Amino acid sequence: MRLAVIGLGNRMGSLIKNSFRKEIPGLAIVGVIDPNEEAARQVLEPDEQQDVTFCESVSELIKKTRPDAVAIGTRCNLHATYAVQVLREGLPLFLEKPVATSMEQALELETAMEQARAETVVSFPLRLTSICMHARKLLEDGVVGEPDHLLGVNYVPYGDVYFNSWYRDYQITQGLFLQKATHDLDYLSYLAGATIVRVGAMLSRGRIYKDSSLKRGQNDQSALFYDSIGSVETGMNEDSSSALLEFSSGAQGVYTQVFYTRRDASARGATVSGRLGTVAFDWSQSRLKFTRHYEPCSDVTTFDTGGNHFGGDANLAKNFADVVLYGAKSRTPLSAGLQSVYACLTARTSALECRFMDVRQVGG
Repeated sequence: MRLAVIGLGNRMGSLIKNSFRKEIPGLAIVGVIDPNEEAARQVLEPDEQQDVTFCESVSELIKKTRPDAVAIGTRCNLHATYAVQVLREGLPLFLEKPVATSMEQALELETAMEQARAETVVSFPLRLTSICMHARKLLEDGVVGEPDHLLGVNYVPYGDVYFNSWYRDYQITQGLFLQKATHDLDYLSYLAGATIVRVGAMLSRGRIYKDSSLKRGQNDQSALFYDSIGSVETGMNEDSSSALLEFSSGAQGVYTQVFYTRRDASARGATVSGRLGTVAFDWSQSRLKFTRHYEPCSDVTTFDTGGNHFGGDANLAKNFADVVLYGAKSRTPLSAGLQSVYACLTARTSALECRFMDVRQVGG
């Protein structure tokens, strides 16, 4: 496979090294767009460093390197801009999440998707982990009856990264509903077999993580964080945020994410309940429990959740290879990426305006 990469930083570099090269024998990086050429070259294999072409634009990238596919791993606010251009070229695309950071970007991307001639694989590894796919199969088999309530939790033990690296720039991330919850609202919709149609949300900012400019030199936890993480007035990432969800099936859901969790208080997973039973799993514990409501027994299954994103990145790479080399369908299509963005954008607005809001539906 001849792969062109737009944004060859830490995330895309890790994917290529740990997943793509293992799942795609003979992978060659033939072209790159990245403002930091020196750092991008460090990701490449020694023989690729001589042959790779660095370009300034998508049209130049396609014309000069003739790739079989393109992968986009820029910072978040540029995902949609580049994706629209690649879709117009008719090439298979691997696109990092979130696929857009504004409604304007999302609408333009949806228009491009409608006219696209090739598949897009969105970087949603959680829905492709073994534990999540097993939960989905149980639900499809009807073990809980109709899924009527879903709970998603994400107690993030590495939340500092959203305040002490480039993620702190709100103009890039547009908040942690878009940056983080886009994963989780996607896998909740995947489990529900339904899209999110209405949201009521709330968020907390500036209570735990604060701009350190006034704390420098003091023995204060907030002195660990970079200056310029923004403010409530100018926009900043959340300390925590939560949402009530209504699904198109009529099911209801709750999602919450906390970014100041520490140590083994971390948790990430879901609980799905119906009249007949409850399925609950946690990636951090590699464990799924199925409880029968009307029988005196429960099943506990453990999983191998090793690898990046609990093994999901490897399955993403396999699917991307199948899409490019064999014409397979994407298991994390662009429509799912857009639907998640619409839910996340609505959740953020709902939290800021303190009201329930309808979620735009792809194709609506």
